[in-house]
Order: sequence, then C-alpha cells, then structure tokens
Amino acid sequence: MQVIPVLDLMGGQVVRGVRGERHAYRPIVSRLADGSAPRDVARGLRAAAPPVAGREPVLYVADLDAIQGGPVQAAVLVDLLQAQPDLVLWLDAGFAEPAAVQALRAAIGPAAAGRVRPVYGSESLASAAALDEVAREPDAILSLDSRLARPLDPSGSWQRPQAWPRTVIVMTLDRVGAGSGPDLETFSRLRALAPDRTWIGAGGVRDAADLQAAQAGGAAGWLVASALHDGTLQIA
Repeated sequence: MQVIPVLDLMGGQVVRGVRGERHAYRPIVSRLADGSAPRDVARGLRAAAPPVAGREPVLYVADLDAIQGGPVQAAVLVDLLQAQPDLVLWLDAGFAEPAAVQALRAAIGPAAAGRVRPVYGSESLASAAALDEVAREPDAILSLDSRLARPLDPSGSWQRPQAWPRTVIVMTLDRVGAGSGPDLETFSRLRALAPDRTWIGAGGVRDAADLQAAQAGGAAGWLVASALHDGTLQIA
C-alpha cells in the first residue's frame, strides 16, 4: 500500500494539521526538517515515505489559505515542483468547480500544471453540476470530507456514488493528527458503494499496524503526516 505524505500549507509555511481545527494550526516542528519551509519539509517527507515501486512519487498538498477562501499559493507549488522534477502533487486548494483548476493551471504554467492532480473536497464543491464535471476529468480526485461523523457536503456528493471519479479519498478531519487510529468504518461503508474506484484514506494512521488494517480494508493508499513527522511510522 502506498503511503502518501501530506503537506499542509498556510501563509507560505508548513503547519501541523490537528483535527481539522485550522484556526489553531501552527508551523510544523518535525524530526524530518529544520524549520517549516515547504521545500525542506517536502524533501524530508519523501525520504521518510519513499514511493512504492512502479508508482509515481506523490505529495498531497492542502493549501489551507485557498481552502479558506484566499488565493492559491502558486509560487510555493511551483517551487515544490522545481525542487523535485519527478514529483506529482495531489492538490486540494478549495476548488469549487473545474474552472478553478483551469485558472490555477494557467497561473503556474504548462510544465508545472502537468504534474498537478486536482483534489475536489466535498466541503468545497459548489453543486451537483460541478460534481458531474469532475466525474468527466480523467485525473480528478474526489475527497469525501467529514468531521465528527458528519459529512461536509454542500453539493450532495456523498449521495451520488455513480458520479464519483476514478480516485476517491475518505477524509476524516477529526482523526487528522489526533493519534486516534484510522476511521475504517466510514472508509469501508463508502468503498462498498463504488468498489471499482481506487480508494485512499486520510487521517488517524499511527503506525504500521494501522496501515496493515487499512490495506486489509481495501485501501490502495493512505495520507499520512504526523506519524512521519513524529517517527511513529517507520517505512522500510
């Protein structure tokens, strides 16, 4: 199973995500890098979670400024891609519809744009029509977001599995950085609605035993940050 390291960006720095309480996020303190500069932290994360053989190296980036309504941190994204020429970013930047992705790609240029896969969070999607557009994008990723067992879903995306794109993330925000284990119950329930998709989990992984349980539950990969920064998850 692929461990996909996560970079939470806020104000040009990497911050530590805890339970989705974004107002309380602070610059990361990590054993993997000195300081919170995105380029340095990204390099440390990649060393701690090398890609699976035969799969492209991936870094998940949550642009928290953009998710909360601000501009996308385009210069930071370009710098990350220039620093690691083979890296692919899975980017959640609060995209409400595919037109926002096209605007970002125009802003960062074609070379960088070709190495960005857009993540559409259910908390950000504007409408059912936007989800229909997303379903037609071959590289689109849908994140089914929840907090405290409640879907964050103004567009009704959770109720329309027939419109989900080929890759789906189950994002349990209150498990992020909480050290409470992955939400395999929600993951399994959603996966059963569309088992032919590629399913990725997010939040809660503490160690190798959690990863093994997630893989047994059908996860192709899991988004991980805190366990890598703290060293509780060691990948051989």
